[in-house]
Amino acid sequence: MTETNPTNLLPMAEASCSCCATDAAESSTEAAAAPAAAVTAVYEVAGMTCSHCANSVTAEVMKLPGVSNVQVDVASGRVIVASEAPLETESFVAAVDEAGYEVISA
Repeated sequence: MTETNPTNLLPMAEASCSCCATDAAESSTEAAAAPAAAVTAVYEVAGMTCSHCANSVTAEVMKLPGVSNVQVDVASGRVIVASEAPLETESFVAAVDEAGYEVISA
């Protein structure tokens, strides 16, 4: 049985993550468009399964100094970060950890 989530009208998965019931294949999020940044980095993060997960990672990474944009693709686990200067790996890992997820590659 597939239900519809009244908030975003995406099909709700029967087997979903513990934080909400949005189908991971349909979920990705990105921060609002920002001016072009000097550096773009791609990371792989494990454990994200829905839009809530993506929003949590985005919110924490956006707090890092110099970050102007974050794009999260839940299905692939890819997080693309645009910033004024290269991010310190430890800062990114700490932000993702604070959101409750694990960095696989940085």
